[in-house]
Amino acid sequence: VQLQASGGGLVQAGGFLRLSCAASGLTFSRYIMGWFRQAPGKEREFVTLIRRSDGYTRYGDSVKGRFTISRDNAKNTVYLQMNSLEPEDTAVYYCAADYGVTVKTSPRGYNYWGQGTQVTVSS
Repeated sequence: VQLQASGGGLVQAGGFLRLSCAASGLTFSRYIMGWFRQAPGKEREFVTLIRRSDGYTRYGDSVKGRFTISRDNAKNTVYLQMNSLEPEDTAVYYCAADYGVTVKTSPRGYNYWGQGTQVTVSS
């Protein structure tokens, strides 16, 4: 199983980025896909997830209204559109896959992880 995250970079506050996570080696449509982030010296934080069966989504409080998750099962890819970026959004962003049924916001619940992509927001 491989999750390949991409799309990170340096952006000014107020700007936007779109992250992608391409999955291979798994039946993509059967997995809940999530995004987490980790800033230096901090624990890994839940950002958002999307459930396979009904497109249900959940967002962390700090990104509600600014970030949007979507998935394309035909392309085995999940996306994270990040708008109105703030310096506090600076972190390494990871995509993750969970074969479970119940949605989880803890990183411990996920089976597979991508390598991460750096997002830096300057003030």
